[in-house]
Amino acid sequence: MTAPALSIIVVSYNTREMTLECLRSIHAETKADFELIVIDNASSDGSAEAIAAEFPDAVLMAETDNHGFAAANNIAAKRARGEYVLLLNPDTLVLDAALDRLLAFARTHPQARIWGGRTLYGDRSLNPSSCWRRMSLWNIFCRTAGLTGVFPKSDLFNAEAYGGWDRSTERQVDIVVGCMFLMTRADWEVLDGFDPAFVMYGEEADLCLRAQEQLNAAPRVTPEATIVHYGGASEKVRADKMVRLMRAKTELVRRHIPGWQRPLALALFHGWPLSRSLAFALLNRLGLKKGTDSAATWREVWARRAEWKAGSAAHV
Repeated sequence: MTAPALSIIVVSYNTREMTLECLRSIHAETKADFELIVIDNASSDGSAEAIAAEFPDAVLMAETDNHGFAAANNIAAKRARGEYVLLLNPDTLVLDAALDRLLAFARTHPQARIWGGRTLYGDRSLNPSSCWRRMSLWNIFCRTAGLTGVFPKSDLFNAEAYGGWDRSTERQVDIVVGCMFLMTRADWEVLDGFDPAFVMYGEEADLCLRAQEQLNAAPRVTPEATIVHYGGASEKVRADKMVRLMRAKTELVRRHIPGWQRPLALALFHGWPLSRSLAFALLNRLGLKKGTDSAATWREVWARRAEWKAGSAAHV
């Protein structure tokens, strides 16, 4: 059997209708030869049954355990036969032949070794979270000090988010986000996929940074490959989500910030939830009610700091 050009991996968890819409959009908008691998993380909403009924040609892995995002992708990738592996979130919609365009982009920029595109929210406004700059002592300071919120369009004070860049141009980036993440299967296997220490969040950042260190990768994104990414569909409790994010980012600091900067970087980063809770509390005192829920969320994240201060490796 001839291997397909593309192995598309979708990890689903209790997002049945969104997942079905995602899979429909893949079929409607993709002409490249592809195989579709869907791994369901023990959903309780009938996702696996619905996918099997509507997409009988897909490789469906209906798991009885929730492996998390990183491990599920690793499991699915072992079934992949394509030249390229594409990770695609279930809460996405493929627009205007985006996957064909991304594959063509990869073939014309092979030196990048990791490729991504542009994401939009459901209302088709820009969702800028398809790529990030690596964490650094400076951007950690800016985040904790609140400068990223005050100057969101500044590339100096919001460097991690590439502030001010509207994603309408192609460019090299540090991190391509896992909602639409393309690399060759050979490179994925050399790097052994995602590090299982990252259960959810941070896994693609770690993989991109390892690819740069080990393979001299130079990840690139293109606006020609555009999808809708609704975001957070399987994360319903914001405080829980932020605890997981803090844990993953703490692990990234431990692994990828220079050793001489690491103690200060960790101290600054670990102060971020406290600074956020105080800032939103101030908004409340000034009568800006929109800060009420956020203040409570950040207070809870700070109160649960024992869960995230050790990083991801302590929770494997």
